[in-house]
Amino acid sequence: SVNEVKQFLSHILERRRSSKVINKRENLLGKKKKQHKLKMKGILNKDLLERNKNHLKEQAKKNFTDEGDDLFNMGIKILQESKSQKQKTEAYVLFAKAADMGNLKAMEKMADALLFGNFGMQNITAAIQLYESLAKEGSYKAQNALGFLSSYGIGMEYDQAKLFSGLFLFTVADNLEKSEGIPVEKVRLTERPENLSSNSEILDWDIYQYYKFLAERGDVQIQKALYYFLKAAKAGSANAMAFIGKMYLEGNAAAPQNNATAFKYFSMAANKGNAIGLHGLGLLYFYGKGVPVNYAEALKYFQKAAEKGWPNAQFQLGFMYYSGSGVWKDYKLAFKYFYLASQSGQPLAIYYLAEMYATGTGVLRSCRTAVELYKGVCELGHWAEKFLTAYFAYKDGDIDSSLVQYALLAEMGYEVAQSNSAFILESKKAKIFEKEKMYPMALLLWNRAAIQGNAFARVKIGDYHYYGYGTKKDYETAATHYSIAADKYQSAQAMFNLAYMYEHGLGIAKFTLRWKWMKLDNMLGPYWDLFMIGLIIVMLIFLIRNRHR
Repeated sequence: SVNEVKQFLSHILERRRSSKVINKRENLLGKKKKQHKLKMKGILNKDLLERNKNHLKEQAKKNFTDEGDDLFNMGIKILQESKSQKQKTEAYVLFAKAADMGNLKAMEKMADALLFGNFGMQNITAAIQLYESLAKEGSYKAQNALGFLSSYGIGMEYDQAKLFSGLFLFTVADNLEKSEGIPVEKVRLTERPENLSSNSEILDWDIYQYYKFLAERGDVQIQKALYYFLKAAKAGSANAMAFIGKMYLEGNAAAPQNNATAFKYFSMAANKGNAIGLHGLGLLYFYGKGVPVNYAEALKYFQKAAEKGWPNAQFQLGFMYYSGSGVWKDYKLAFKYFYLASQSGQPLAIYYLAEMYATGTGVLRSCRTAVELYKGVCELGHWAEKFLTAYFAYKDGDIDSSLVQYALLAEMGYEVAQSNSAFILESKKAKIFEKEKMYPMALLLWNRAAIQGNAFARVKIGDYHYYGYGTKKDYETAATHYSIAADKYQSAQAMFNLAYMYEHGLGIAKFTLRWKWMKLDNMLGPYWDLFMIGLIIVMLIFLIRNRHR
């Protein structure tokens, strides 16, 4: 029927519509699936491409880092083996390239050079910027350096909370070469700065030139040193002959290593009775350099040089008896010669004395003495050669560079450096410090030096309190410090100052009782208070017993 046909057509149309909708949906879903597949494929391809790119970047970065490391290591090698200014410059060129590649150690080197003024390029502002950048990267050396600069207020705001009181860990050893065998003279600027040594007849102008050669080590300086030595040797200077021998024994750009030439000049000096020449001959025979090993001859020359007070010869004698090299072991004689050499600051002699005390070899074992001696060895480490560069910077008028170097050594606990830093600050010649901060910082450094037993520094503290330098005027405190210097160190200046204060009644009325207590402290030692408590207890017991009777 028509109705059935209509119904059937409607049904078919409905089915077709449904089918179209379903097909449309399926097609749409299929397209979406296809698109998703293509998209996923693209993502995967893109991810793979990105991974490849990252891998290449990482590889390039690694190659870049490796190249920076190689340049830094090459620079270190050249610096360690350098015997000329040209070689040092080459090393720092490599450090600069490595630093440009992001090598942190090279950047630390460049920052140090900017801070200390190596090669005359001191720039504290640039050094601080570099240290700050390194500190963010986690460099403990940079953090320590910033702490040091902040503790002195050099180039940045002064922060007393960052004072390290001698425990500063900044490493300057990397900037210095090994010791040349002569104990480094720590010149006190407060004494006679024109004399490099005030306590040794051996050290004269010739050795001044050698010290300058050690401090600067440039090609020009080596040529100069050799020129002066040859000229002085021709004029009959035994010291010059000995140092020419030393230069040829060790070898450098001006005097290539030559044992025969070293022997010749050592002999010339020894014939004049020169201790350095005699010691040089002893070394040649002891080590067999240019001559057969001959311990008997070495012993003979070492003894002659030791008798003339040369510390290196005294050490060599001590070592021969300590080790039994060519002689019977004799720890008493070893101790004797090590002790003699140690009095002139010979580092190895002090070390062996420390070893003997630590192990009880030839002496009664004493850990306390050993520790004190080991501390002495640490203070004579090759970083102490910074005293040379600091001193010559001062002599050449480079006050800022000298002050930074002395200040660093002061933070490492060197009393002489603390005094010298205070002396420079007091002179108000430094440009890197604000003038109003110089006296307070100088007072702090004089205090540190006084704690380590410097009588002159103790008087200086009294002066600062007397005149109100870097602190308020305080006659009582001034008198306290003068009395310590007078009683403990018999300082003539301190005695005069106290007499003047007594005469004019300056801070003495209040001070008299305190001085009496201080005298009691000097008589009975640091435990006088315990002694007095004990005495009072005895008196009380005595009174109680008498009452019961």
